[in-house]
Amino acid sequence: MNGYLAFALVFWLVAWGINEYLVRLQPKSEAARRTIGIFVPVLFGVTLLVIWECVVKGFEIPSILLPAPSMIWARITVSTHILWADFQQTFLKSVLTGYVAGCGLGFIVALLIDRSPFLQRGLLPIGNFVSALPVVGIAPIMVMWFGFDWPSKVAVVVVMTFFPMLVNTVQGLAAASHMERDLMRTYAASWWQTLIRLRLPAAWPFIFNALKINSTLALIGAIVAEFFGTPIVGMGFRISTEVGRSNVDMVWAEIAVAALAGSIFYGVVALAERAVTFWHPSVRGGRT
Repeated sequence: MNGYLAFALVFWLVAWGINEYLVRLQPKSEAARRTIGIFVPVLFGVTLLVIWECVVKGFEIPSILLPAPSMIWARITVSTHILWADFQQTFLKSVLTGYVAGCGLGFIVALLIDRSPFLQRGLLPIGNFVSALPVVGIAPIMVMWFGFDWPSKVAVVVVMTFFPMLVNTVQGLAAASHMERDLMRTYAASWWQTLIRLRLPAAWPFIFNALKINSTLALIGAIVAEFFGTPIVGMGFRISTEVGRSNVDMVWAEIAVAALAGSIFYGVVALAERAVTFWHPSVRGGRT
């Protein structure tokens, strides 16, 4: 057997055994549980990278088809200035701006829909229709409307994140039971008091579900939108350009940066969810 493939097999077996042992442990301390919770996925990710590296070298796969992780890392280290400029253009300008605007607008409109049955019956079906539109159909239109720079990508992200937030918030606001609402009415609570003290806390799990979904949709939308027109900077621009030049290592470097940024973004939202909805059974379920 090829030495690389034999090493990959041994590494996988050892990592699998370690992870199986760790996941069966039931430590009493919270710090130990958190350490295990972090170590297990990290070891799994490292194992995938090792297997990827060994398979590429063991089968001598051409780099134009699949570069090895070491080759991708080498490209990242020598192209940090390009990757940083692309990250600023795509993530900091397009993704974050569109994410905040789309989620915020969706939340506000959901409150208006909750106050108006007419809007609920008229706007929600339209929202479901628009949310099904493919980004490849929306992006060229937004580029024609708002130009080639990052504002057109913000518009795409707003469209993609608005309706998930709208639908989830409307559903969350309806999660409080009739008995709980009747109790608030017996206390002569106003609509705003009921919203702040009852309905909004009940809606937080739904809202954070939309925020987590949108954290990935926003990045995907911004990158795809850059395929249809952008200045000479941006993750989507770099990917489409370097594919044409057969610089596949640079393409994978951009993908790695996008995946890392998206994972961190999702993790930040998930941590915020745990802090806000600490009372929810889905959060308390992992605690003793």
